Amino acid sequence: MAGGAALPPKENHAETFARLRDAHAREVTEDYVEMIADLIVEEGEARAVSLAARFGVTPATVNNTIKRLERDGFVSSRPYRSIFLTEAGQELADKCRERHKIVYDFLIALGLDAQIAEFDAEGIEHHVSAETLDVFRAFTEARKARG
Repeated sequence: MAGGAALPPKENHAETFARLRDAHAREVTEDYVEMIADLIVEEGEARAVSLAARFGVTPATVNNTIKRLERDGFVSSRPYRSIFLTEAGQELADKCRERHKIVYDFLIALGLDAQIAEFDAEGIEHHVSAETLDVFRAFTEARKARG
């Protein structure tokens, strides 16, 4: 590859794709528990039909995801009933909200428009390290302190 970036050795491709699949599954889990928590606050309950509408996916997709979240211990549900967060699910939702707020506040401090900051924070929040979040938080707090 003249002038281009070198590809990782072929034996690492499977590992790379496995990590990407795991990251994507974690992102979906985080989005769902956060949305379930939001629906409970906004509407008093979280239902599969509301999740499907919010995410723009089919009810079958929501049902498959909820089954996985139940298996992983983040939610509990029964057919034709509301979906509830377990203690682990609520903790994850709270952690995700805090991470989102840190990223959003950082982007706003950089001068981004609120709508752009909200959109970008939604993607960044799932892939940012704890160390980077600490830097974002410190930057934002220092900027607020300066007035």
